Parts: sequence; structure tokens; C-alpha cells
Amino acid sequence: MLEVKDVNQFYGGSHILRDVSFTAPVGECSVVLGRNGVGKTTLLKCLMGILPIKSGQILLDGQDISKLSPEQRVRAGLAYVPQGRDIFSTLSVEENILIGMAKFKGAKTKKVPEHLYEIFPVLDEMKHRRGGDLSGGQQQQLAIARALASEPRVLILDEPTEGIQPSIIKDIGRVIRKLADGGEMAIVLVEQFYDFAEELADAYTVMARGQVVAQGVGSEMPEKGIKDLVAI
Repeated sequence: MLEVKDVNQFYGGSHILRDVSFTAPVGECSVVLGRNGVGKTTLLKCLMGILPIKSGQILLDGQDISKLSPEQRVRAGLAYVPQGRDIFSTLSVEENILIGMAKFKGAKTKKVPEHLYEIFPVLDEMKHRRGGDLSGGQQQQLAIARALASEPRVLILDEPTEGIQPSIIKDIGRVIRKLADGGEMAIVLVEQFYDFAEELADAYTVMARGQVVAQGVGSEMPEKGIKDLVAI
């Protein structure tokens, strides 16, 4: 389980995150919602150690990882798919995925695990193409596959539907659901597309002005009026 306890973060004189707390259990998709500019991406960067936290704790299976570097957090079991994907455009699909296996040593890093190509068959078909030649949706699938290559215990996704065609959004949703139901990892999903988030959410956290304003069970989102709460 990933636990975030009373996390605060500042940018200059601005208080960006205010006592943010939530949990992401293994076997569940924990969705973080909120309008643009409320601190969702900042929160994810704090989880990964890209940005430091001013106070609070980030715990992985009860161990405080708040002071670890991003590389150390990846080795501990976190994987991050950033907004915008950040794939290596001049490297092949296969090379991009192999980079995700960098925390391993030896022969294991030489070959892409077959199950990743089974999850995203299009990547198998295009394994020798440059990442930059893929469509936006295919690049998103590649970014997720690269993150999964590190065999994470926590998969962190920042708006995976952004700029993606509807058919691939459905494919990505099925993959996220299958990964959560597999019971081997926790998934933290920041998402602007409400219907996609509601469909996947086992639990939800809503942020406004850098703080948590609502939390609950995903199945209760419609009756709680969460869609109106996060509407832009």
C-alpha cells in the first residue's frame, strides 16, 4: 500500500499542497480528481521524488520513502507515466521498453517480457519503429508498457487519456482495470476525463486549491455529485 500523510509543498511563496492525505491499496485503482491547477501533477511529482515535500510522509508498505531519490523510489517499486508521456522519440519501441527495465541487472534486461506485448499487441507489431513515429495513443501505450517493465508495486498515471482517440482510451481503461484486479499492484490515476475516472475508480480523492475536499468509494461517485464538484 502507498500512504500519503499530511503532505505539504510550496512553490516560492505559494502553498501548493496543503496537508494532502490518501491511501492507494494494492489491487485497487485510486483516482485523484480536480480542476486544472489544483496541484494534482505536483502531488504525483512529490510521490516520485521529482519535487521535494516540505512536510508530511510518503509511505510504501509502511516504510517512509519521503527522502529517497526518484531512482531509489523506482527501485522500491514506484513507476510513473507522466503527462505528455515523455517517450524517447529516436529510440525504437523495444528500446524504450528496455529502458524501463534499467533497475534490473543481467540477462533480464536484454529482452522485453512477452506479457507486455500481450497487453499491448500494437507494440509488438511496431517494436522496431521509432517511438516518435507512433500515434499519440500508441505512444501512451508505450509509456505505460515502459513503466510496467520495471515490475512496479505502485503504478502512477498522470492523465493517460489526454489527446487520445476514444478506441485507445477504452483499451487503456481495460488494461488499468486488469492490472488492478490482478492484485499485484496499486494504481494511482490522475484524470481529467471524468467518465473514464468514474468507471475505473475503486476509491476517489478530490482536490481543490491544493487540498483534499472529498474522498470516498468509487461506486458512490454519482450519488455524491463528484462530477459537478470537478467540472471545469
